[in-house]
Amino acid sequence: MSATPGPDDEQVREVAAQREAVLRRLLSPEARMRLANVRMVRSELAGTVENYIIGMAGQGRLSPPVSDDQLKQILLSLQQPRRGFKMNRI
Repeated sequence: MSATPGPDDEQVREVAAQREAVLRRLLSPEARMRLANVRMVRSELAGTVENYIIGMAGQGRLSPPVSDDQLKQILLSLQQPRRGFKMNRI
């Protein structure tokens, strides 16, 4: 059985390449590096941030390039608060 790439694989790669090109235009180099670092640790958060940035730019509510500080604010606003717990000793 050979693992030849099918039309679906090619389409997925094409969409990913288009997405990367759009993000390259929208983000400053520092912001792209930060987003890449976030993607290594929390890929679901990085995807949410990417969707948010692309959506806001599409609506004209975000002026490129997005700086690193702006990306930090977006990350803070989209992160779910972590649920902590305290252990009380008896």
